[in-house]
Amino acid sequence: MVDFGDRLRKLRKERKLTQKELATLVGVKNSVISFYEVGDRTPSLEALIKLSKALRISTDVLLGIEKSETIDISGLSEKDKQYIQSLVDRLRNK
Repeated sequence: MVDFGDRLRKLRKERKLTQKELATLVGVKNSVISFYEVGDRTPSLEALIKLSKALRISTDVLLGIEKSETIDISGLSEKDKQYIQSLVDRLRNK
């Protein structure tokens, strides 16, 4: 079973963020991100929400409750949303 720290590291790296970059987005020192990733600390509820927003995922995905990831497309036009859906459909059918 993958623990929180491993999941956080994997998601951070998938988004090509350094610990320092993620820390800046969350508003903490980069050592805090390191502590989370090695399992020395557990984020508070507030920090968990900030991490999920910075990584653009749900807290359920970050916590390992839900396996599927979502992409925040709020603010896009309906035409752009349809375009993204068609891209996803094409990638799934490769």
